[in-house]
Amino acid sequence: MSSVWSLDNKQPEISTDTAKSRDSRAILSNSSDPMAGVSHSWQELSGEVAGSIENSTTRKTGSTSARDSAPAFGRGDGDYIPIEMDAVTGHATATATATAPDPVGFASGPAKPGASETAASVGIEYKVYKRRFFGLVQLTLLNIVVSWDWLTFAPVASHAAVYFGTTETVINWLSTAFMFAFAFIAPVVIYVLHQGPKKSIVTAAVLILVGNWIRFAGCHSSSGGLFGVVMFGQILTGLAQPFVLAAPTRYSDLWFTNRGRVAATALTSLANPFGAALGQLIVPFWVTQPSDVSRMVLYVSIISSISAIPAFFIPSQPPSPPAPSCKTPKLSLRASARLLVGQLEFWLLVVPFAVYVGLFNSLSSLLNQILLPHGYTDEEAGIAGALLIVVGLVSSAAISPVIDRTKSYLLAIRVAVPLIALCYLAFIWMPGTREVGGGGVAGPYVLMAVLGAASFSLLPVVVEYLVELTHPITPAITSTLAWSGGQVLGGVFIVVSGALKAGEGASPPGDMRDALVFHAVLALAAVPLPMCLGLFGRGGKLLLRRVRSDEEARSSSVEDGK
Repeated sequence: MSSVWSLDNKQPEISTDTAKSRDSRAILSNSSDPMAGVSHSWQELSGEVAGSIENSTTRKTGSTSARDSAPAFGRGDGDYIPIEMDAVTGHATATATATAPDPVGFASGPAKPGASETAASVGIEYKVYKRRFFGLVQLTLLNIVVSWDWLTFAPVASHAAVYFGTTETVINWLSTAFMFAFAFIAPVVIYVLHQGPKKSIVTAAVLILVGNWIRFAGCHSSSGGLFGVVMFGQILTGLAQPFVLAAPTRYSDLWFTNRGRVAATALTSLANPFGAALGQLIVPFWVTQPSDVSRMVLYVSIISSISAIPAFFIPSQPPSPPAPSCKTPKLSLRASARLLVGQLEFWLLVVPFAVYVGLFNSLSSLLNQILLPHGYTDEEAGIAGALLIVVGLVSSAAISPVIDRTKSYLLAIRVAVPLIALCYLAFIWMPGTREVGGGGVAGPYVLMAVLGAASFSLLPVVVEYLVELTHPITPAITSTLAWSGGQVLGGVFIVVSGALKAGEGASPPGDMRDALVFHAVLALAAVPLPMCLGLFGRGGKLLLRRVRSDEEARSSSVEDGK
């Protein structure tokens, strides 16, 4: 099999033959399929990446041959992957995955015989490697420590305020600035993560190392600290978070098959709130007086450094792809952005995801202030927060493998979203049950457990479903945009909720009922968006494109092997 490549704007001179191509779907210009318009739109966008590059592949059939033209996406200067535009699913799949030994051949006309072969002809082996768990564990550790960095001072805000000679409100800005840093660095995250998950992971490790030791430099003395220096270090660790929080879908897409991606994404994504839980539980034991703050920051810096250093040694990519979809060329960032702007299904998922992540961050950050005015102790509020996270982690661990096998993304979303909204609505009255019920804590505990189970189970489902619906758009964009929205809204919700806190003259003093009403209204308002997925004649927009790409490639390989 031979290939002819053209890298200029002129059409190559191609002799015509009469034989039929085995793969008629590659000839989109002659397609009568009503969905061909979708395929042509992909061709138009691919022109931004590869210009008018054309891959003319000769398929031999006896003594005659036929040539099929397809656009190509660029991976680098002079390096292009030929692709096939599917008129049914509307996505691109690679028609040749092996590159020529001599890269100059791609830029200087016809390649040498045998330089480029289809996956079927060269027999590419799709394989998963045990080394993928090394990177998975590293990504999990970084998500744990970066979230712990976020809540380094919040659990001991009163002691930290005395240590730095400021107020608790100012200390709270250490957490809020951390979340806002996510949105500030998001464009850079998208670019770096598009290059590969290892670059993103290493960048996060560097920022975590530098940020933690700058924080310690600002509070190395037990007699007092420099708040400005600590804030600078805190912002650096905040800039590190999106590089690892947005990476799970990109990593699972590169290293795992469609039977393990949801579980891999769940493990690495949910490590983030687990790190926050560790911070809330452990930090108070290390800080019993203001002078302990310096020692506590040193401990956190050591733990963060030990967790970050192995990031430099993880493999960047598998020797061979685990599934055909992993070799599908991803669209350029510019082309991806243009497509996402007009893709309704993307926004129907991203907007409620951002709202619920923001509400979760706000509720978990303010839980003590919500419960304490009604007579709950710090320990009881801590147990409620632990139930929110622990039950959520267990539920997600149980549900994610089921979703991996059944691909019931839409069903899981339609069950979890209304349940989450109802939990926020019911929680308006839960803090007051302590007074009405004579000291009971069952109401808040049960509700926190249900809310945690629904929220944590939904998180990996949505981020993976976004990748499926938008394939071959890079997961770097979809995941980063979704998480950026959640972090920004979380910071906004915390500020607004603090402003809605009742004064000392209220009953009870410091009541946050208005903030809970604010949470419930937002949670209920977001429900209709994901519930509209697939309605109004748009069921065809919910194709699992990445799964379909794998299935079609395997079917093609079986047919070619006959």
